Amino acid sequence: MRRGRKSKRAKRQEFDNMQAPAIGGVRVRKGDGEIVRLARGASLTDFADKVNVDAAALVQVLFALGEMVTATQSVNDETLRLLGEELNYQIEVVSPEDEDRELLDSFSLAFGEDEGSEADLAARPPVVTVMGHVDHGKTKLLDALRNANVVDKEAGGITQHIGAYQVATVVDDSERRITFIDTPGHEAFTAMRARGAQATDIAVLVVAADDGVMPQTVEALNHAKAAGVPIVVAVNKIDKEDSDPTKVRGQLTEYGLVPEEYGGDTMFVDVSARANLNMEALLEAIVLTADASLDLRANPNQPAEGLAIEAHLDRGRGAVATVLIQRGTLRVGDSVVSGPAYGRVRAMLDEHGVNVEEATPSRPVLVLGLTAVPGAGDNLMVVDDDRIARQIAEKREARERNALLAQRTGRRTLEDFMSSMEKGGTDELLLILKGDVSGSVEALEDALVQLDVGDVNLRVIDRGVGAITETNVNLAAASEAIIIGFNVRPQGKATELADREGVEIRYYSVIYQAIEEIEAALKGMLKPEFEESALGQAEIRAIFRSSRIGNIAGCMVTSGVLRRNAKVRLLRDGAVVAENLDLGSLKREKDDANEVREGFECGLTLRGYNDIKIGDVVESFEMREIPRA
Repeated sequence: MRRGRKSKRAKRQEFDNMQAPAIGGVRVRKGDGEIVRLARGASLTDFADKVNVDAAALVQVLFALGEMVTATQSVNDETLRLLGEELNYQIEVVSPEDEDRELLDSFSLAFGEDEGSEADLAARPPVVTVMGHVDHGKTKLLDALRNANVVDKEAGGITQHIGAYQVATVVDDSERRITFIDTPGHEAFTAMRARGAQATDIAVLVVAADDGVMPQTVEALNHAKAAGVPIVVAVNKIDKEDSDPTKVRGQLTEYGLVPEEYGGDTMFVDVSARANLNMEALLEAIVLTADASLDLRANPNQPAEGLAIEAHLDRGRGAVATVLIQRGTLRVGDSVVSGPAYGRVRAMLDEHGVNVEEATPSRPVLVLGLTAVPGAGDNLMVVDDDRIARQIAEKREARERNALLAQRTGRRTLEDFMSSMEKGGTDELLLILKGDVSGSVEALEDALVQLDVGDVNLRVIDRGVGAITETNVNLAAASEAIIIGFNVRPQGKATELADREGVEIRYYSVIYQAIEEIEAALKGMLKPEFEESALGQAEIRAIFRSSRIGNIAGCMVTSGVLRRNAKVRLLRDGAVVAENLDLGSLKREKDDANEVREGFECGLTLRGYNDIKIGDVVESFEMREIPRA
């Protein structure tokens, strides 16, 4: 094609643009109200491909609407809908859950369904979540049930990970197994606790007999009710002198948990984890509740499905995930996919570290062989081969990345851009989070982004599981971010690089300490707040003209004090005629004075202001910083 001549496609595009109405000075063909489905975090290029227009034109349209967005940038839902309204399209943002379902449908896979007929279903153990207020003895209770000491391993005596364990008991001369999920009790782990409740069949609500119902007890109760699961109440610490189990029953009755002895349908068991009292009675209550309220069956002969309860990165073994199998049987050698992670099961371990060859429904196991660390709560499923697993994982990872980019970027308007340019920057604290397990990282991020301390924003630009690497330090150096290490330390030369680049790395082992220190840092970044404090007033009694320094006011201080470095305003007939003035000079008789008190005469000049009259009042004030709460 000779230079200077337009192709047929270019001519057609030019003709279409000429026919299209102008929006904000840009000609873009408008729609007819048709529905456009876009994934969360889609870019303008994705939108342009759907409606067959030029992505650059959409950038210009948004610019005319006051939004600065590039063609390939992930855009949040609100901006997509704004653009759709302007171009007469109905934007339907596909949720990650729906998108994941469509993705699995494209591979002819289904999650959450038992295959086969009723005859294929077999009984499975109940999955029990232990919930309750912090320090009410949840981990001690599990400790007594499975004869393993977990409490000593927890920093500050607070459970900070989700663990899953299986115990056995005998009910009516037959052995019954129960799977326990231990969820953290601290309020910062609300997201993790809720996730635990969603994966469970029965909730055991632990309430200390000496403390009674506490705020997180109610919170845990609400999570269990929202999940629609039966509740068994374990009244713990009955061996203490000030314990009052009857008071606990009365308090929980107000929240809709009526004990069986009061005519209700909730089983209450008085226990002592420390003294190992009534443990068998609690296990029996759980089994009886499961038999009475639930039909716990699953097909053990289909491809395995489950949930990643917890996951972490092990230096020697790589990505390790605690998986709860919900249906089917997971075997060593199966190809699996869990969230953005995939791989072939190299080995499985039970809660005691013993190798197992297969895991049946309701069995928690540690799975080795994944390529990455799945998120806590991600579903795990067996697929036919590694190729399908990789394709599903890559699409999930891209979808999650786009959704996170859209969520964290937010709308950036021209006004925001101009104001940040005028201020020479924005008040923003950037963080990089690294933790030992994915659940802790998610819970920490969830707690931090909810901090509200005024005009300062907090943004998590990266998060991950495992040691702090040089890549993390380089990102922090480039973006002036702070690295938070939760139960992890730097590896290799990351510490040396951080010292050289001036990157701050802070280490924590208890989550609420991290939250408190970050909140304090945010408050330290806030601009100081000032309030006006009146000092005094002086009345102008005489005016002296000076060709060199202007008008000099002869004043009488009528109240308070006039101070040389303070600000002043000029009042005339009770109205302010000049604001925020500086004293050019302040003299007592012929000597310079730092301050002149009530009842004394003085002479003063107002810097850059000469329009003064006899009878005017000079009011002196200063701005004092207000301490923040």
